Amino acid sequence: MPKTFSDREREYIRDKLKSESRLLFSQYGVKKTTVDEIVKRVKIPKGTFYLFYESKELLLFDIIMEEQAAIQGELINAVAGLGGKITKERFSALIYALFKRATESFLFPVFTNGEYELIFRKLPPEALARNIKEDNKSIEKLFSLIPQAKGKDMSVYGGAIRGITLLALHKDEIGELIFDDALKLLIDGLTEKLFEV
Repeated sequence: MPKTFSDREREYIRDKLKSESRLLFSQYGVKKTTVDEIVKRVKIPKGTFYLFYESKELLLFDIIMEEQAAIQGELINAVAGLGGKITKERFSALIYALFKRATESFLFPVFTNGEYELIFRKLPPEALARNIKEDNKSIEKLFSLIPQAKGKDMSVYGGAIRGITLLALHKDEIGELIFDDALKLLIDGLTEKLFEV
C-alpha cells in the first residue's frame, strides 16, 4: 500500500470497494461486473484497485468470507444463547435456519448460476486454504458449545457441513420439489451422529 493513504483512507477505500461490488455482483453477476465499473463507482483510478486486490475474484472472495463469517457468527450466537441446553432437534433446526439464511444472501445466486466454479478456479490455493481454516475455526467454536461434540473430529464435521452447504449447487439435479426434505434429512443425519454418545 502506498504511504499516501492513511489507515483510515485504506479502510474507507476497501469498504467502498466491497459495498459497491456487492451491488454490482448482485445486479449483474460476476462475469458482467468489471473492474472498470467497480472503480468508476468507487471513484478511484484502476491502478488503486490493484493496490487492494489482485483481481475482482479475490475481492468477491473477501466479500464471501465476510458473509460466511456473519452467518456462522449468527449460528454460534444462537447456540451460545441456549446456555448449554442444546438438543439434537434444536441443533438441526439451527443448521437448517443457517442454510436458509445463506440462501437469502445476495451471494446465493453466484453459487447457483454457475459462476461459483469460475470464481474458485481463479483463486490462489492459499485463499481456498484460508477459507477452510477459518471455516474450521468457526466449527470448533460452535462445537465447543455442544457437550456431545467433545472428542469428535471437527474437521470431518466441518467438511460435512460444507458439503451440505454446497448441495445448493445441485438443487436442480436433486429435485426442487424434494430439495428441502432431502436437506433436512442430511442435516438430521449429521446431527444424530454428532449427538451420539
